[in-house]
Parts: sequence; structure tokens; C-alpha cells
Amino acid sequence: MKRFMAFLMGAMMGGLVGATLAILLAPYSGEELRTQMIDRTERLREDIRKAALDRRTELEEQLASLRAPQKQA
Repeated sequence: MKRFMAFLMGAMMGGLVGATLAILLAPYSGEELRTQMIDRTERLREDIRKAALDRRTELEEQLASLRAPQKQA
């Protein structure tokens, strides 16, 4: 468990350092970068919502077909 926690902390710290460096070395101004990040986040949210809705519809159709009475052959 100790090794896992050490790995998790290292991964989190690495991500934090990487994100900080990316922001500091970005070729855009802060306002422009924030706008781009907000736009990308919104697109990602919409993609996730659409994928979830598609999957939910698919699963509901499968459930309905499983609940329907089966015809005897």
C-alpha cells in the first residue's frame, strides 16, 4: 500500500509540475489561453454527454429487449 501511495503522490506531483510548466511556457497570453481552455473543456463535456446519452440509449434498448417476452420456437 505504501508503494501505491508513493506512486500516486509522484504521479500527482508530476502532473502538477507538467501543468505549471505548460502554462508558463505557453505561446499565448493568459486571457487567450484561458479562453481556449474553456472552449476545449466545453467541447469535451459535450462529447462526454453525447457519448453517455448514446450509451444509455443503447443499454435501455438492450434492457427492453431482455425484458420482452421471448417467443417459443
